[in-house]
Amino acid sequence: MTIRLQVVTGGHPFVAQDFFAVFDWLAACEDVHWEATNTPTWSDDESARPDAILFYDMPGLLFTGGGDPPVTLPEPTAEQRLVFDRLREAGVGLVFMHHAVASWPAWDGFADMVGGRFHYQPATLRGVHYPDSGYVFDVEHTIDVVDPTHPICEGLGDSFSLTDELYCSPVFEDEVIPLMRTRFPVDDPRRFYSADQAIRGRRNSNEGWTHPAGSNLVAWVKRFGDAPLAYIQFGDGPVTYRDDNFRRVVRNAVLWAASSQARDWARNG
Repeated sequence: MTIRLQVVTGGHPFVAQDFFAVFDWLAACEDVHWEATNTPTWSDDESARPDAILFYDMPGLLFTGGGDPPVTLPEPTAEQRLVFDRLREAGVGLVFMHHAVASWPAWDGFADMVGGRFHYQPATLRGVHYPDSGYVFDVEHTIDVVDPTHPICEGLGDSFSLTDELYCSPVFEDEVIPLMRTRFPVDDPRRFYSADQAIRGRRNSNEGWTHPAGSNLVAWVKRFGDAPLAYIQFGDGPVTYRDDNFRRVVRNAVLWAASSQARDWARNG
């Protein structure tokens, strides 16, 4: 059966040719038909709906190009929220990747859905005040596979290495099912840089910035109503896009999210 995959991008720069090559590779390996779009869509016609949607976008932030504040945070419209309601009710598989965890910071429901949030600005989340989140580029790190029996972890072994960007940001660990953890010392904020300073033009700076210990969880799954949902932190740029293990994780996540087994798991949770 052909899997219909929607790949949502927009709101964050990326190397499009190299990123989309991942899905051309996927289509060559599996019976997957994919299309790119800037926003997730909904159709009342079941035959026109995707089986899975992969989010590599970052809506809900409007960067001002050096102004103060450096970013404004619009809330989603009622129509945009309704799309997620419909996807949840229909059990469409959802995969969120990398910077998608920073989306819609003015809407707490988005963080609840995904399982955490990356903050470009200091913010309060579930009554806790957080500074802006941390990032570090081009880290070669080792990832331990927590649940090798899960379909998303198939073929990865007990651990693997990846060169990628890492985050220091809040994750709702008690509400998700962990799949993979990094060995990078995410509990040391000195290893990271301030997201706020970066968008103010001071890239790779952490002067005067600190952050609570971050989570080493870099991949998880959870239920979003009747929809199976996965978050994968990987995916910063071409070096990562070309990595065999990264591509295996993307393949596995798409096949899992689109499967009847994952939908049954979500509905019967």
